[in-house]
Amino acid sequence: MADLSLVQSIVIGIIEGLTEFLPVSSTAHMDIFPQLFGWDDPGSAFSAVIQLGPILAIIAYFRKDIAKYLKGMAKNPNPFKIDPENTDAKMGWYAILATPPVLLAGKLLEKKIDSSFRGLAIVAGALIVGSIVLWFAEQVGKRDKKMEAMTLNEAIIVGLAQAVALIPGISRSGATMTASLFLNFDRESATRFSFLLSIPALSAAGIYKLYKDVLHSPNLKALVLPYTVGTVVAGITAYAVIHWFLGYVRKHNTNVFIVYRIALGVAIVLMLSAGKLQSKAPQAVKPKEEMRLHATTLLASK
Repeated sequence: MADLSLVQSIVIGIIEGLTEFLPVSSTAHMDIFPQLFGWDDPGSAFSAVIQLGPILAIIAYFRKDIAKYLKGMAKNPNPFKIDPENTDAKMGWYAILATPPVLLAGKLLEKKIDSSFRGLAIVAGALIVGSIVLWFAEQVGKRDKKMEAMTLNEAIIVGLAQAVALIPGISRSGATMTASLFLNFDRESATRFSFLLSIPALSAAGIYKLYKDVLHSPNLKALVLPYTVGTVVAGITAYAVIHWFLGYVRKHNTNVFIVYRIALGVAIVLMLSAGKLQSKAPQAVKPKEEMRLHATTLLASK
C-alpha cells in the first residue's frame, strides 16, 4: 500500500467515482492513471476500499427500491419458493443468489487479482475484447424484457459474468450489462440490475480488504485520512454518474463506451511500446510481511 497525499486520494477518488458504474473498467483506470501522473500504485486494497463510497451512493440513490426489496424478502424468506406476484422479493433475492460466483472466484484468484492480472498488457487486451463482446450483445439482443421478468437462471448467468470481470479491463458493469443484453433485457433494466448486483459484491470486497489489509497495517493512522477522503470523493462523484447514466441508457446505446474502451486499449499498447507506461504487475504485500518490512526499516534506521 503506497503512501497517498490528499491530492492523490481526491484525484483517484474522482476517477473511481466516474468509472465504477460505467462499462469502462474502473480498475483499469486505477492502474493506468497513477503511472501517467508519476505516482506510486495505490494498491488493490485502496482500490477495493474506496469502492465503498460508490456503494453508499447506490444505496442512497435507490434507497426506496432497496427498502421495497427488503420488505418483499421479509414477506418471502425462502429464496427458492418466491411468490410470482412478489417481484420485490425476487429482485432482492436474485441479487444475493447471483453474488456467490464472484465471491468464490475472487477468493480463489485473490493473489493473481492483486498482482499478475493487473499488468497493463492484460488490461489493454481485456478492454478491447470486452468492447467487442459488448458490441455484439448490442447487435443481437432484442431488448424486449424488463428487469422484473428476470428468472433465477438468468440472474445466475449475469452473476457469472460479474466473476469474469475480476480481470481488470473487462469491467464489472460492462460484463453484467453485456450478459443482460444477450438475455434480451433492455438497456435500462440491464443497467439497474448491474447496479443492484454491485451492492453485495463490492461491499464484500471492500469490507474484506479493509479488514485484511488496512486495519492490520502498521501505518493505519496515516492511512485513515487518505482512505476516508478517497472514499467520500468517490461516493459523491458516483452518485452524479448514476443519475446521468440511467438517463443516458434510456435514449442511447453503449457505442460511445465501446469506442472509448477500444481507443484506451490501443493507447495503452502504444504507450507500453513507447515506454511511456510499464506493464508492471504490483505484488501484493500481506499485513504480516508489511509489518516485518516496517520493523526491518526501523532497525536499519537505528
